[in-house]
Amino acid sequence: MRSLRKTVLLIILVSVVLVLALLHSWPTRAYTTVDVWQRHGPIVERRLEKRLPDPDHRLGNIPFHVRDSVASLLARNGCVCEGDSGGVNLPFAQLLFPRVSAQPLHTAFESAELEEVKRRRAKEYKSFQKRSQTPADILIIAEANNPLQYPTQGVEVRPLKTIIIPGLALRSLPRDHYSINITASLGTLNVAADVDGVKIKGDGEMHMMLSSPLLLNLNQQLQFVTYTNTLFHPNTADTVRFETEGHEAIFSINIRHGLTPKLYNTGSKADYNISALVTIATKTFLRYDKLQDLIDSVRRFYPNVTIVIADDSENPKTISGPHIEHYIMPFGKGWFAGRNLAVSQVTTKYLLWVDDDFIFTANTKLEKLVDVLERTTLDLVGGAVREATGYTATYRQTISIEQGEEDGDCLHIRRGFHHVIQGFPNCVVTDGVINFFLARTDKVQQVGFDPRLARVAHLEFFIDGLGSLHVGSCDDVTVNHATKIRLPWVSQSESDKTYAKFRYPLASSDATQLKNGLLFFKNRFQCLTHN
Repeated sequence: MRSLRKTVLLIILVSVVLVLALLHSWPTRAYTTVDVWQRHGPIVERRLEKRLPDPDHRLGNIPFHVRDSVASLLARNGCVCEGDSGGVNLPFAQLLFPRVSAQPLHTAFESAELEEVKRRRAKEYKSFQKRSQTPADILIIAEANNPLQYPTQGVEVRPLKTIIIPGLALRSLPRDHYSINITASLGTLNVAADVDGVKIKGDGEMHMMLSSPLLLNLNQQLQFVTYTNTLFHPNTADTVRFETEGHEAIFSINIRHGLTPKLYNTGSKADYNISALVTIATKTFLRYDKLQDLIDSVRRFYPNVTIVIADDSENPKTISGPHIEHYIMPFGKGWFAGRNLAVSQVTTKYLLWVDDDFIFTANTKLEKLVDVLERTTLDLVGGAVREATGYTATYRQTISIEQGEEDGDCLHIRRGFHHVIQGFPNCVVTDGVINFFLARTDKVQQVGFDPRLARVAHLEFFIDGLGSLHVGSCDDVTVNHATKIRLPWVSQSESDKTYAKFRYPLASSDATQLKNGLLFFKNRFQCLTHN
């Protein structure tokens, strides 16, 4: 009986200890439910709309003269896809006198399904806009002769952290009493110090009022105003309203984490150590003889550089040797899927992308390309590819997007570049380059390659990277292209026939339709023009 009583008491004691431990470890913070969409509340939206200036009707009687040369530039901002008409139908005419062709992209879908595709695309695009736009993108007009001093840009706070709002002041004419109202929507306002002669109401809340009969004291108090973010979002902005009698100002506070750097330890050598800085990446399919020629040519100039190979051949062969990484994929997985695999295995600061039928020569100076990226803000720099005929190509392309309405935007691709890079007379800034380029590894991994593009793809990577990739091209760094000229008495091997079938599909093939369909739906383009 006594033993049973001891057991019961022990169980009760253990239970009490466990309950106390649970209560001690239970989170005491009160969690709130918040709307994570980055948008204003209706009150803030109405106030911003009211601040947009109405047309001044007094200006209607003042004569003006349109500058056609400038006004025509404004007209180009509309989304119009038109090709050139006419032209000379001669051999090499398109090469010598390139004409712009226009291609509607909705033809990638059957007419019976097009309306449903458009509906789904509109829904996805609306969701994309909500995710990508912040209050910092809203147009705010500063009022004329406003006595309020406030920051116009550059104010930033980490999520759920506190800062002093810099630059707040009131420059007002003398009067008996001064007051300031400050209102936030994603955080609270307070002061880091109390100034004599200033009354504070609402400190620690989203709306705070400061008042004083002494302007200097009020301005001193404004130097201590703090903002604390209370509604977590990793990357958004709060719109703060700053008011005094008869005047109002609005400014943004960016709320975001700082960018986490990805740094690469390239060693202590003063000169560029290419084997520590660069990994060569390529995708191969069936062409093992050309791949081996590429590897042999690389080793003549860069014996210790790592080569990463993605291979989706049906019967893969073993590719081995020092500093070679060979990754096998499912048969025919595709061009961009192979690029993703190869790039994902790169651990150096830079990656050099090459085709598997390139040949390194004495003019393939990777040090020059590294120097460009080390000394500029470029993310990617292309070289030039020399054909057996002696013709050298850089494939420089400019890419622009004109904003359209609900049918989508217009995509325009043109041969050319934007400007020459100071200090590098052989290099230019452009938007797309040839399949021989050196790039910052983290930037390429960030953009990625759409694995649905298995056969026909190249510029799609640069289209996806438009706005985030800073691209250049240098024509003084070249690599040779294995000849594609086949003598008539030399028969084509079965592997070459299979390669050609996969690599060069007909323009009407499913691969081309897939590419156009992705441009239409994923990138929301209605048409494409190019020369």
